[in-house]
Amino acid sequence: MDTALLSPAAATAHPRERRLARIAGALFLVTFVSAIAGAQLYGVALTDPRFVLGGASDTGPLLGALCELILIAANIGTALALYPVLRRRFPALSLGYVAARLVECGFIAVGILSVLTVVSLQRSGTDDSSVAVTAGAFVALHDWTFLLGPGFVVGLGNGLLLGWMMFRSRLVPRWMALCGVIGGPLVSLSGIAVLFGAYGQASPVSAVLTLPEIVWEASLGVWLLVKGFRAGAVPARMP
Repeated sequence: MDTALLSPAAATAHPRERRLARIAGALFLVTFVSAIAGAQLYGVALTDPRFVLGGASDTGPLLGALCELILIAANIGTALALYPVLRRRFPALSLGYVAARLVECGFIAVGILSVLTVVSLQRSGTDDSSVAVTAGAFVALHDWTFLLGPGFVVGLGNGLLLGWMMFRSRLVPRWMALCGVIGGPLVSLSGIAVLFGAYGQASPVSAVLTLPEIVWEASLGVWLLVKGFRAGAVPARMP
């Protein structure tokens, strides 16, 4: 059957799309809160070499792992909420966005396992330098997964791909989508620079290059939750 274009008003006034927009917006905000909380709660397990030798509570790292499990669920939820809307405008790119979200979640899951392994080493009660060395290896694994997941894949998927689709479709204001189109590649390039030792992952340069992506994701979450998709969006193709 030939496809026909819906009018912009019809394309964005559908109750299902309004509902999906608000779900996606709420989940984007959940990703922010859970990611920040997880990083803070991991704290001592990732920064204090003495943690694994005992003497510190493991409650914080365990709660951090729980926050990152929530982060994984929210990441997948954003992809599932946006996919039906984007698929009718960008069939291939929307699938790529879902794939990028899943790859990001895979890296996050490996990072969670590395922290939980450090907790297990602490619970073993072994007071030995070899345990500290082993724990340090798992902390390094966590740092690499953070760099390659939130520090690289996010720039391609949540930044460039999603930003470009939102820019072309006008589902959100174009100035907002440009933050993703520009900020996404900056995040990925910064990740590559950190990979080759140009500067540290927590350096001011990395923070500056990450800022446009943060603005993009935060503004997108608030906009979708409060306003939903714009009425002047490029219409979707319907069978």
